[in-house]
Amino acid sequence: MKIPVPHAPYIANKIAIDLLNSGYATFSKGVEPIKESAQKLIEEDLEQERSLEQRVEEILEENEDEMEFMQVDRRNMFWMIKKKIAKDYGVILSYEDRFNNLAHLILDKLWEEDLMDYSVTENVMKNVIYTSIEEYVQGFEEIEQTVMDKIDGMKRKLIPGTDEYNAVFERLYREELQRKGMF
Repeated sequence: MKIPVPHAPYIANKIAIDLLNSGYATFSKGVEPIKESAQKLIEEDLEQERSLEQRVEEILEENEDEMEFMQVDRRNMFWMIKKKIAKDYGVILSYEDRFNNLAHLILDKLWEEDLMDYSVTENVMKNVIYTSIEEYVQGFEEIEQTVMDKIDGMKRKLIPGTDEYNAVFERLYREELQRKGMF
């Protein structure tokens, strides 16, 4: 599942909380630097995918006439092109492999920046980070639906996409994350 960019801080926060609660790690400079480092790497990963998808869209636009003539499905062509050039953009398309790679990058960065020390193997720590990402991704659709249901149940109807709707959504989303121990 593709991670929306606005979720990067929440995932980073979950990673920091899970590392802290694992009992395996000690933080040399507190939780905030852990979150910041993880968030930066997550955002860089998401930016790589965004760049890839922009290039795919450009290729599709350049070949729009040919695709129309050949009656090619744009969505299928998008995925075929994305798959073909993903390696050039450093994007791993398998989410399991991608999250595994991201967990390794985060652990390496935390170690290199001397933000964390741990008393178990590197693989155990990488699994804590991987599990944090995986659990967040599995839970965020459920949380979004809960928040949308709460907004729909409000007496005053909010219009999706407005600043007010977005502010209420963000507030309720954070509350749900806190309720689930993810923020």
